[in-house]
Amino acid sequence: MTQRLDPKVALNVQKAIRQAEDELVIAIETALDNCEYSKTGDKKLEESQFNNLLRVADTTDSSEVIKNFICYQVGRDKKWGRGENSLAAQIIRDINVTLKAKANQIVADNPGSSEYNKDILIQLIRRYIGYGSRYLLYLNKIRDEENISVVEPRTSESI
Repeated sequence: MTQRLDPKVALNVQKAIRQAEDELVIAIETALDNCEYSKTGDKKLEESQFNNLLRVADTTDSSEVIKNFICYQVGRDKKWGRGENSLAAQIIRDINVTLKAKANQIVADNPGSSEYNKDILIQLIRRYIGYGSRYLLYLNKIRDEENISVVEPRTSESI
């Protein structure tokens, strides 16, 4: 993206993406704290499944490919949850609504970047999924070992 975009606009876009990071972290942590998915036992959602999703996001420029991979994972097993309150459904909603709206806002705030809306969205998705991978590792560890939590779970009311 930054090679074809006016350098000043590219810097402003990257700054806006970095400034959106708090929102991305909060969104994925809230999803992981509140949505339904396999959290315990030998069928729990492992970091490796989230890392596979991150690898897909890193190798495509298509949000539809990423959502397709999530649906594929849901079809394989129940680790991502199923139904309206599942983690899979929330991630897809976040991509379709929250992240897309943030990408549109970044484009609106940075004239000359409109043809890069898709690239901006992919960068937001990659960061969102990456932060989710980190947080899932943390959650799985504190579920396995008692009393090591360092943060309170996020609730949808605390956003």
